[in-house]
Amino acid sequence: MQRWPVLLFLAWVCFLFFAGIGLFMSGFLLTRIELASSSSCSDPLVPPPWERQSLPPGSCWAPQRFSKAVLVIIDALRFEFAHFNPAKASPLPFENKLSFLYHLATSQPHHARLYRFRADPPTATMQRIKGLTTGSLPTFIDVGSNFATYAIQEDNLLAQLVQNGRRVVFMGDDTWEGLFPKKFFRSYFFPSFNVKDLHTVDDGILQHLYPTVDSGEWDVLIAHFLGVDHCGHKHGPDHPEMAKKLTQMNEMLRALVDHLGNDTLLLVAGDHGMTETGDHGGDSEKEVNAALFVYSKTPLFGTGPPEEPEAVPQVNLVPTVALLLGVPIPYSNIGEVMAELFSGDGDAVSAALKQLSVYHINAKQVDRFLHSYSLVAQDLPAEQLQRLQELFTDAVKEHTQLLAQVQEVTLVPPELQSRLRSLISRFQLYLREARAVCTQSWARFHPLRMVGGCTLIAASCLLCYVASELAVASDSFYRSCLLYPLLWGLVVALLVGLAHAFMPEGLDLLLVLSWAAAASQLGFFWHWWGRHPKRARLAGSQPPLPSIGLRQRLRAHWDGRLTVPEGPKQQQLLGFSSYRREIWYLLCLVAVLLVCVRLSGFFHQCREEIPQCRPSLFLSPLASLRNTRAKNLFYLLCVALLAGLVYAVRSWLRHYGNLNSSDPLVLFVRWGFPLVVLCIACYWAVASSADDSLGKLQELVQVAVVAFPWAVYGLASVGLLLLLCNPMTVFAKDTRESAGSIVTPYLGVPSSEVDFLHVIPQIYKRMQESQKSRLERGSCKATVAAYGLGSVYSAALVIALTLLGFLLMLLHSERLSLAFLLLFLEAFVLLHIHTHARGLAGDAEPFSVPWYAVISWLLAASQFFYSTGHQPIFPAIHWNAAFVGFHLDHSTNLLPAVLVGANTFASHILFAVGCPLLLLWPFVCETSSSQKRKPKKETREEQQEAEEHMMEMRLRESPEKFSTALLQLGLKYLFVLGTQLLACVCAAMILRRHLMVWKVFAPKFLFESLGFVVSSICLLLGISLVMRVDCAVSTWFSQLQFR
Repeated sequence: MQRWPVLLFLAWVCFLFFAGIGLFMSGFLLTRIELASSSSCSDPLVPPPWERQSLPPGSCWAPQRFSKAVLVIIDALRFEFAHFNPAKASPLPFENKLSFLYHLATSQPHHARLYRFRADPPTATMQRIKGLTTGSLPTFIDVGSNFATYAIQEDNLLAQLVQNGRRVVFMGDDTWEGLFPKKFFRSYFFPSFNVKDLHTVDDGILQHLYPTVDSGEWDVLIAHFLGVDHCGHKHGPDHPEMAKKLTQMNEMLRALVDHLGNDTLLLVAGDHGMTETGDHGGDSEKEVNAALFVYSKTPLFGTGPPEEPEAVPQVNLVPTVALLLGVPIPYSNIGEVMAELFSGDGDAVSAALKQLSVYHINAKQVDRFLHSYSLVAQDLPAEQLQRLQELFTDAVKEHTQLLAQVQEVTLVPPELQSRLRSLISRFQLYLREARAVCTQSWARFHPLRMVGGCTLIAASCLLCYVASELAVASDSFYRSCLLYPLLWGLVVALLVGLAHAFMPEGLDLLLVLSWAAAASQLGFFWHWWGRHPKRARLAGSQPPLPSIGLRQRLRAHWDGRLTVPEGPKQQQLLGFSSYRREIWYLLCLVAVLLVCVRLSGFFHQCREEIPQCRPSLFLSPLASLRNTRAKNLFYLLCVALLAGLVYAVRSWLRHYGNLNSSDPLVLFVRWGFPLVVLCIACYWAVASSADDSLGKLQELVQVAVVAFPWAVYGLASVGLLLLLCNPMTVFAKDTRESAGSIVTPYLGVPSSEVDFLHVIPQIYKRMQESQKSRLERGSCKATVAAYGLGSVYSAALVIALTLLGFLLMLLHSERLSLAFLLLFLEAFVLLHIHTHARGLAGDAEPFSVPWYAVISWLLAASQFFYSTGHQPIFPAIHWNAAFVGFHLDHSTNLLPAVLVGANTFASHILFAVGCPLLLLWPFVCETSSSQKRKPKKETREEQQEAEEHMMEMRLRESPEKFSTALLQLGLKYLFVLGTQLLACVCAAMILRRHLMVWKVFAPKFLFESLGFVVSSICLLLGISLVMRVDCAVSTWFSQLQFR
């Protein structure tokens, strides 16, 4: 059997797809160009002071209004959490809990105000921090860095504060540590990734907050609370824990205000909102609708609050805070100042002049940025830049004229106030249109790379189809279909790499790999086209006869008993009654399949585009159930179904004789599987009641919540290692008939002559039988009985899938185990439908898996991606999976990424690893009706031999065809996967300017690409496992010859 050539060929095909994905992604998900420039006090942006006064000491660009500022970020503070409605008699757990904000806004309307704080998607914490400090718009691809942050190199508010001598103190989310290294005068960082931990970060902040404020050794204090966000992830907003957390924040703000001085500005903000399930990351209304509360003990606003809170973009906070604190606005800011904060307590004309001054500064800063950015990049449309330039020039011209008239006192107050309002409106129009242009245009695509990536993926799909249809001979397989293309690719990679090494921009590894992939594809098609006529003739001729060496030695019963066959038999067609019976059985299987598909719909997750949709109740953990009886019933049902899965797997293995030996793997299946189920059941029990335990029991529960998952991880790892070391589940028994003992059948010594006369003939008879047995031993019909040999390949895959199923069910909520049971049942039904459909069709080529079987298998994988509570959107990711078995934060990002990825692509993993079952299952399910029969004149013993089934040992009759069949199956699987990926790539490329590209098409492309990578790797692992079993079987047969 050609093992390594098959794996290398499939790995090479996967590399071709990976190169196409990487090239397309580099053209589709490019980040915005970040300018290295930064603002300074010496920039010529400040107009001549209209009052002919110089700026006060410590001020840049505008007079400093506050010497200190406190920014309290309550992560995921949705606007509804901060808004108070006194008319609500029975508020929800997240409503009317921040009553202190309402008290300040109503009792001091000129000192406090609540805003709707509009976040720009993606609503992930790191991207929101970037927006809140740079005043710019993070790009879509930066969402992938949310848990592997890197320092912000772009000019930002913290850099300006530090540059101008301000002391910045931070406490809270450790995400800031990676974004702003060595920027803080003092810092207290706390781990942020454990979404199940509601109190560590908040309690740590409260421990340092009030002493730090009272010390006065700070100019800007930032406190980033995470409890509300983590409570949303763990319980959702409509939960009593959310009420407790918001009440804690309310008391914190009440105490904080008492510690503030008159020269301090207080800002309470949410970086984003949350959905009804407590998630975020997308751009639904509830995710982008955060809250902002502004307060100062000195008057801030010249007028009272509006009837409805005003909506302000989050980027507007950056220029506002910068000018209020007297520091320059960051260079790349596109936000608009909140001018009402600059009004003061003077008259209307004085307030309008102050607002106009900050608007003018803000507009000049944005114009400077747009001019610098347009020189570096060409992604902003020239026509719109020209229009913006005209708006800015006209507004500045009118501003200069108006200032001259104010200095000359030629305008009466009513006319002056009207002119000021008109000019302010023009500056507002310019700033808002500039932001809209940037928002619309900062999807900077590279069309050539996108087309190249799409072409690579399409060519890879074509290569899979062509190669799967070729009957490749073993002697030319490695040389013609793998070696030559690899050589082509290596040569081109070397040449392109050398060319790039001498270029100013340096070596682009992705581009080199893409050229190598394209060259190897061209090499494959070139050799295929040159040999096409010869291949066509070979395909039309009769295939070589399979080797009958193994058939002459062995034949396997359904339980694996090995006997000598009589020779080839003639196939007999099914009778009408048998045909009708098979039809009815197939229809029953289809009915069961439809039931499985329908039931799987009960485990759905909703998208925000479908407001009437409600997510499945099965997605929430048992701990969220308040009804104890319902919790216990669901728990017992989940454990019972888990035990039923183990019983079904063990029964199947026992039925085919794979549980008869005493090998370590078989012993693990007997005793390890129930132990794994016990550990999972114990973990579910303690996890569902962790919030209800008290005192010392709480400490014990915290230990158990970590210990039981690690026990499952350890047992599953042991099982997989045993499977890799010795995957044989075969019990061999010597069945040679003993010649008997040449000893008298009587006990003791013969006591009489009569006894001697009787014993001597018996001894002679036994000697004759022994001699005859020795002479005929060479033609003995059965020498060894091997139980489980006929299903040895499938048994290894079933064991591996069961172990993987245990691990994946552990990473999901308890009630999703019901969905996994449906997954296994539907896969079992699909295998039987495939087997019986081939039997009815009378397929003459058992070594080829038809296309419909591969397509249905992959459709089931896609179906259960959705039926395990997932959607191709970031808010639907189950982040809790990263902490199954971990109580504290992770020391590395790799392990949580693996756990979350395994949770997200669980169905892809199971169906890809189990893909070889499509080839093996028809051999396992051989029946007497489909076997070859002898004529009636043959003896009963010969007819019994004809009914014996070779099962999977038929694959070893022709090892070359076996390896080719695995290769063709892998290529068909990759072809269908690649076709799905190609459709997503084309949709993303064609609709890249669509309104919903970042909401629908880009996330779908990312999830489909990751799903392809996971599926292709798991496919290689599944085929590798089959080949490992084949290697073990070969070793077993070689050892059998020496017995």
